Amino acid sequence: MTTNTPIHEAVREHYAERIKSNASCCGPSDCCTTDSNLYPVDLLTSLPEGESTVSYGCGDPITLASLKAGQTVLDLGSGAGLDCFFAAKQVGATGRVIGVDMTPEMLERATSSAKRLNLSNVEFRQGYIEDLPVESDTVDVVISNCVINLSPDKSKVFAETFRVLKSGGKLAVSDIVTDGPLPEAVKQSLSAWAGCVAGAVEASDYIGMMEAVGFVNVEVKPVFFDKETVDAALDDMKDSIELQSIPREDVYKAVYSAKITAYKP
Repeated sequence: MTTNTPIHEAVREHYAERIKSNASCCGPSDCCTTDSNLYPVDLLTSLPEGESTVSYGCGDPITLASLKAGQTVLDLGSGAGLDCFFAAKQVGATGRVIGVDMTPEMLERATSSAKRLNLSNVEFRQGYIEDLPVESDTVDVVISNCVINLSPDKSKVFAETFRVLKSGGKLAVSDIVTDGPLPEAVKQSLSAWAGCVAGAVEASDYIGMMEAVGFVNVEVKPVFFDKETVDAALDDMKDSIELQSIPREDVYKAVYSAKITAYKP
């Protein structure tokens, strides 16, 4: 069973505050970009106007997942539910979508939105992504959007993801990784963890952790991570004087968003 850690608590408090104030995840501006830049227009227009405004991601795992009618989809760190709602539209009435999140305020917002959208094929469960409240071998596709980087035990996340996937199942996530090491002060900052930066690991390590639990055909494709986003994240980190003196270029050149896919044999 996963034990609550200072990192979990910092992340939970950060996102609870964000959803209460309708702010973004990584700082005073957008998490990684606006949802209108993350997703194609046809996906955004699949939901009523106003429902696609709360985005905490760094990419578009829905398009990456290539979902089909009738599939069971699991969203790791489902937040306010946006990707679950997109997925529900694509898998249809014969499909099923499960969102798992550890933040009660997020789950409350997601559940309320699902009822308002009349999406009966979506459910939300409270839990840690390191200890998923989902039965083994029951999921066709696992998605996630800028969440795995927040976990203090990514190997456990990948092991749990592998466990719940059916044979031949797909993992399709958007996440933050690095090309080279982050400054130590960033890695030790709790607010930097909550801000989607400090928990990011090198892409090669990310791939290695997935392969170690059994995933095959792992691909990590860089997308973007603009300077404005990194600035917003670092500006929001108040727990270290040393953190404020770090050359921004050291972070700019290391951190990026990526499209990540893998399969359970």
